[in-house]
Amino acid sequence: MYKLVIFDLDGTLVNSLADLGNACNEALVKFGFPTYDIEKYRYFVGDGVPMLIKRAVPADKGTDEVLAKVKAEFDVIYRRTYNRLTRPYDGIVKLVANLKAKGILTAVASNKPDEFTQVIVSDMFEAGTFSYVSGKKDGFEKKPDPGIALHIMEKLGVSPEDTLFAGDSSVDMKTATNAGCDSIGCLWGFRTRDELEENHAVYIAETPADIYNAAVNGK
Repeated sequence: MYKLVIFDLDGTLVNSLADLGNACNEALVKFGFPTYDIEKYRYFVGDGVPMLIKRAVPADKGTDEVLAKVKAEFDVIYRRTYNRLTRPYDGIVKLVANLKAKGILTAVASNKPDEFTQVIVSDMFEAGTFSYVSGKKDGFEKKPDPGIALHIMEKLGVSPEDTLFAGDSSVDMKTATNAGCDSIGCLWGFRTRDELEENHAVYIAETPADIYNAAVNGK
């Protein structure tokens, strides 16, 4: 049995794709740039907001100054609209409660800015649900750098060998590999089974209950 499960946020714990895409589209419209279907954002998100903006702004317009302005506008819009459609995936709240009841610690490690990560987790989950929550913040590189995952393990006193990292993308699978812990790829998220398997997911979860089974019965 693992002692800790670290979760990615977007595409793993919560379905935030529409709110992210709509906020980005609104920011793009303000600057006269073309917008995208929400499904396109499955491949724009996952590497932090600066990269989201860089992918969305036309390449020939993406100067540092323009990208900074679009990002600032996105931040304003997203603060206002982050919870219009974003909700935990079915079965996630029960999963985390079941892990806690089993004595398994849970944490969140996201490339979303820490400000938004903290707000969404506190809004979508009861206080105390997770033992540690972190988004992208100063002092840590974004995933797949293992820094934040290793920091969480250190804070909670759990070794990589006793940690399972759950996520929906290659970024998360690589983060687990880089941190020396096992990974479980979530099929309900933004990416595909092929991407997860190609990036060495140790387990594949078709439902949140599969994470529980892996956490309890794995190793």
